[in-house]
Amino acid sequence: MTATVPPLLTPPLVRLLVASLGALGSFYLLIPVVPAFVAGAGGGGTGAGLCTGVLMLGTVLAELAAPALITRLGYRTVVAVALLLLGAPAVLLLASSWPPVVLGVCLLRGAGAGFVFVAGAALVAELAPDVRRAEVLGVYGAAVGIPSIVCLPSGVWLSTHVGFAPVFVTAAAVALLSLGAVRGLPARSARVEPSPVEVSPRAGDGGGSARPAVVFAAVALVAGVLLTFLPLSLAATPGLAAVALLVQACTTPLARWAAGRYGDRYGGSLLVPAVTAVVAGTVGLGYAQGPVAVIAGVTLFGAGFGVAQNVTLALMFARVSGSGYARASMLWNLAYDAGMGVGAVGFGLLVAATGYPAGFALTAAALLPVLVPAWRERRRFPARPASPGNGRREGPDG
Repeated sequence: MTATVPPLLTPPLVRLLVASLGALGSFYLLIPVVPAFVAGAGGGGTGAGLCTGVLMLGTVLAELAAPALITRLGYRTVVAVALLLLGAPAVLLLASSWPPVVLGVCLLRGAGAGFVFVAGAALVAELAPDVRRAEVLGVYGAAVGIPSIVCLPSGVWLSTHVGFAPVFVTAAAVALLSLGAVRGLPARSARVEPSPVEVSPRAGDGGGSARPAVVFAAVALVAGVLLTFLPLSLAATPGLAAVALLVQACTTPLARWAAGRYGDRYGGSLLVPAVTAVVAGTVGLGYAQGPVAVIAGVTLFGAGFGVAQNVTLALMFARVSGSGYARASMLWNLAYDAGMGVGAVGFGLLVAATGYPAGFALTAAALLPVLVPAWRERRRFPARPASPGNGRREGPDG
């Protein structure tokens, strides 16, 4: 008798996608716009830098607080609060460019984004069928990559051609209108928790969730280097830098989707090729001669980065029960943010002494030791046998 394959997208997952796209669309729309708004109002480079710094501070603080809030308030409430924090404060920018007001808005909006980053991924793991979890994570990861591709350049273009106020209103409206999708989200976990005997061997087997998080933090470190310094290394050809970043921005979510498509079958064995692609792409960018070589380098890097995103997140969710999804999501997002930040700051100190080609090569070399834990993960995410159920109770959400 053939087991029924559970659907890839259910109504609650579609609602989560709508809410996440609205939240991240609002978030990315203003990332380049608010610093320009402050700089134009007299804040200069210092004010512009503080905007991004405070935004990321709010994001990290919210990520740390998210698991406890999800446990206390539930998914539905946390996502709703996130959308309110992203939408309502943006309206305040219509009334004031005073730095304390703008920085307060950045802090609140960063917190909203942090809640979405953690709650969104955790809720995907909650709602996805066990036998298709990596695939659903891939679809979600590809979808939430769209706002960064569309909204980052759109915000800059709109603020230049129609002014700041319409962009602020648009960012507020995109987030607040997405509140309509929240009602269909579950308030609490509907999963039947596995017994401690089932969970503990995987959670504590040779590193548990920590090892995939370390691998991903190292990959994110390289991402922080390339996304920050690639335009500077290609300053002589700014058009090529823009095209390269666009190729990377498109390749990463596509690779994340592809990793999800095949992740339930191949699992952790995809992690070594992902890290290898990141290393090869980074070295190639350091010594690339001509546009074709640069595009090839960013394509390799973007593919490896996208696969690593999906595989590490799926591995971490496979090691915990439903009650641990929010904490695993928090750890993964912190690895992302910390890796990006450390990479950008560290490379800034390194490049003055080495130059860009040698700096990129050394960055890639620093990633080579990560191949060891990546190799050890190759058998730690076995494909699950198909089953008609996914371990969740049938019944109303909430």
